[in-house]
Amino acid sequence: MLLANAVAVLHAAAVLFMLVGALLALRWRRLMLLHAPVALAILAVNLAGADCPLTTLELALRAEAGLPGYDGGFLGHYVVGPLALDVRAPGLQAGIYSVALGLNAVGYGALLHRAAAGGCRSGTLRTHRVDGQDGR
Repeated sequence: MLLANAVAVLHAAAVLFMLVGALLALRWRRLMLLHAPVALAILAVNLAGADCPLTTLELALRAEAGLPGYDGGFLGHYVVGPLALDVRAPGLQAGIYSVALGLNAVGYGALLHRAAAGGCRSGTLRTHRVDGQDGR
């Protein structure tokens, strides 16, 4: 049971990172190197309609521990199910994709804008104090 719970926590962290990783990369640019492949892999699994490998692993560990499985995937079980919503409903699916794509579009759009403006090359943000001193 402990391993199944650990996989569920890892899964939650992966989903959260997929949602906000591009925004975090505004502060720590090197996160893009991890976020982009994670976000693309999660998107590919969802668009393909395939079972998420983390969900499959969690369910196998739950079965091995004698715990019941669940339907509806990770989001359906842990996020949407407690709200008594159907994760397969088209409107809810559109909302989930909109939030995920919207957050990533904002994050990567801001990163592209910053790169085009020539700011934040080294991964640190330089500030200027009111008195004109460099705020490094």
